[in-house]
Amino acid sequence: MAESNPVKLRRQLVENYDSLIRHLSRRLGSSEFAYEALHEAFVRLERVPDSTEVQQPADYIFRAAINIANNRRKAGRYRVPASEIDAELSVADEAPSPAQIAEAKSEFEAFERALMALPERCRLVVRMISLDGRSAQEAADYLGISVRTLSNDYRRALEHCAKSIGRPLVSRLGRPRTRG
Repeated sequence: MAESNPVKLRRQLVENYDSLIRHLSRRLGSSEFAYEALHEAFVRLERVPDSTEVQQPADYIFRAAINIANNRRKAGRYRVPASEIDAELSVADEAPSPAQIAEAKSEFEAFERALMALPERCRLVVRMISLDGRSAQEAADYLGISVRTLSNDYRRALEHCAKSIGRPLVSRLGRPRTRG
């Protein structure tokens, strides 16, 4: 009865181990890489079906180890180093949490209530300066008031809103900016 392929290949590997390692080391340029490839080939030899004709077992093992080494090199080119993966994973998620979203929504609703409590002219001043991006002069001309009155209305409105939502007023120097 003829030997099965796994038995024949294992026997050939044991008999020619030193020679295979020497040849693989020369071919691959590293004895460590040769050992790894040959050991991987040994594991795979168990899966060679008897229907596969193996005429030169030593050459078959050598070729299998070379193919394994080549596949590992190719895979190594496509792998991202662990340090790069760690760097990507350490990036903080900048999306707000559900709690932060709820808090922001609550603050915005409080701001809207504070804004609605203001006289209409003050609401218009805030909208025109802060939301519409109009200059102080444009807003003052539209409302038929002086830039100084507009500036006072704007400051009072912002102070009222900041106080209503429990936030400090961050004021910039000077009056509302004029665009020219």
